[in-house]
Amino acid sequence: MGMGYDLTPRDTESIETRHRRIATKLPVPESLPILERLRKCEPVSMTGQPPVVWDRAEGMNVFDRWGNKWLDWSSGVLVTNAGHANPMIVDAIIAQAKTHLLHNYCFPSEIRSRLAERLLDISDAAFDKVFILTTGSETTENAIKLARTYGVKVGGKKKIKIVSFERAFHGRTMGAQLAGGVPGLKEWIVEIDPTFVQVEYPDGFRCENTSFEFFEKQLADKGVTGGEVAGVITEAYQGGGASFAPAAFMQSLRKWCDNNDIVLISDEVQACFGRTGKLFAYEHYGIVPDLVCCGKGITSSLPLSAVIGKSAIMDIYGPGEMTSTHTGNPICCAAALANIDYMLDNDLAGNAQRMGDVLNEGLAGLAEKYSEIVGAHHGKGLVAGLHMVKPGTREPDASLAFEITNRAFRKGLLMFAPVGFGGATVKIAPPLVVTEDAVREGIEVLDQAIAESVAVVSKP
Repeated sequence: MGMGYDLTPRDTESIETRHRRIATKLPVPESLPILERLRKCEPVSMTGQPPVVWDRAEGMNVFDRWGNKWLDWSSGVLVTNAGHANPMIVDAIIAQAKTHLLHNYCFPSEIRSRLAERLLDISDAAFDKVFILTTGSETTENAIKLARTYGVKVGGKKKIKIVSFERAFHGRTMGAQLAGGVPGLKEWIVEIDPTFVQVEYPDGFRCENTSFEFFEKQLADKGVTGGEVAGVITEAYQGGGASFAPAAFMQSLRKWCDNNDIVLISDEVQACFGRTGKLFAYEHYGIVPDLVCCGKGITSSLPLSAVIGKSAIMDIYGPGEMTSTHTGNPICCAAALANIDYMLDNDLAGNAQRMGDVLNEGLAGLAEKYSEIVGAHHGKGLVAGLHMVKPGTREPDASLAFEITNRAFRKGLLMFAPVGFGGATVKIAPPLVVTEDAVREGIEVLDQAIAESVAVVSKP
């Protein structure tokens, strides 16, 4: 179970910089009634983030109503790629709301047609269909269903297995968590479905053997043949650790899927729309998947997601057989269209690459400085992870990672709670509008937070 944040207000050093301001005790005493109401009304699972009661957020900053300002290194869990409350997106949302078309189910709308066409325009030429949905989990569930249906169509009822990777994350719904190796599901909820097969992800740290031959060997050891596999689903980078596979591995995987008539699914829910320095992260590998799952940064704001793919797979279901209640919500579509225009017009993918070079150079320096407790530093563009370990080992140190994010929060640097293997990865994901001085300031604060955390956690 994840760790909870203490709600006892404590004195905090006053901070005033261009990007941060801490002026009260933390948590803010006046915020406690709100925090306590939430804890009373919501499941315990909702208490896992630093106790900041957001009042507003703009660009790369989050504000409470009591005078504090945080430099945001979370992007609201990799959503606000174009910055918080981007004016162009806000204006588009307001304009659409004023048309009095707020919802229309699967009935046709002009704005949904514009978004579907726009998504195809910016995608690879191999894609010709888009299914617009609401959440990332909905896209991965849909992709798994499509892969299995296609598998049965081309290979019979035995061709239904889904291959995915250990330590993966594909969402919180049941099928998505089965594909992700069931992280976080209590063992008594569900027996592991034998048609979901996990193998090691070739990240070079937790799995040092990054050869494609090792992938094939693992399947053979499990008695799995290509003729039984309907789909392979992989995150474009493994979200829990910001870990990328070698390009050669992904190219071999693409060929293996082609040779065995297997649907290759790229889960880009965290990765798409410029986060890694390219519009879609699979571009780093020099491949084209069959289905792409998009979400989070697609609107930089409202809940919308999409599966982009090829009609041979996407058109398997007939009229009315593959739908979603809030598909293509008009206001969410307006946000997505404005977001795409802003990102392309302002080269946010390019900024992610440039600022990512600064960020990852700084993080590499921290990884070297604290090499005893940073097992690995992974990342590309404006997503990165520091894998915290117990000194001199590869054993994940969740307590240390938690303390780092907690101390950073108290210094005005906001990150979400640690994620990844053992809950021990400090994940870093600023909005793509972040500036170089903000990146460098954040690195300095993180350095301080790590140094203080080591001193506290290492005490007997």
